[in-house]
Amino acid sequence: MSTPTRTTLRTTGVALRAMLVFTLVLGVGYTLLVTGIGQLALPWQANGSAVQNADGDTVGSALIGQSFADADGNALPQYFQPRPSAAGDGYDAGASSGSNLGPENPDLVSAIEQRRTAIAEREGVDPSQVPADAVTASGSGLDPHISPAYALLQVPRVAEARGLDEAAVREVVEAHIQQRDLGFLGEPRVNVLELNLALDALGS
Repeated sequence: MSTPTRTTLRTTGVALRAMLVFTLVLGVGYTLLVTGIGQLALPWQANGSAVQNADGDTVGSALIGQSFADADGNALPQYFQPRPSAAGDGYDAGASSGSNLGPENPDLVSAIEQRRTAIAEREGVDPSQVPADAVTASGSGLDPHISPAYALLQVPRVAEARGLDEAAVREVVEAHIQQRDLGFLGEPRVNVLELNLALDALGS
């Protein structure tokens, strides 16, 4: 066997062994290590931040918004409504996306005005009182949060639908306002799923 051939075979053998070692270390060992750390240190987050109802059934994730509407797409009056979603048919986790329409796009402007009018009518307020997040979708289309302003706007309608005192519903909303992360990142927000589950726990 010639020297070049032996050199090629030796180099190939080294490359294959290196590939096998790195596959085991980085592809298997690292994955198991990170998964184990996640399960030990942050099990709720590592398992999808699942949210359970009062019966212990998983009803969603704290990280992914969902619709609270009937089969025809009409908002259920007893529930707080999320912001609009451009992901698939709405809050489709398999089709996360925004509308990709610019702020001056006539279709987007028209959609915003239609949403503003519809929400103002639903909540019994002037269109000028409807917050921006109530009429615009997030970049992912899966935002689980709404602004405190939009949540508080919905209090009278939800209280009436559930036969509850407005002050009691407002108290639940205020208890679920999450402040800025680390005191300065992001904006105050309310997780819609967690808020609606808290109201379900109160009864109607």
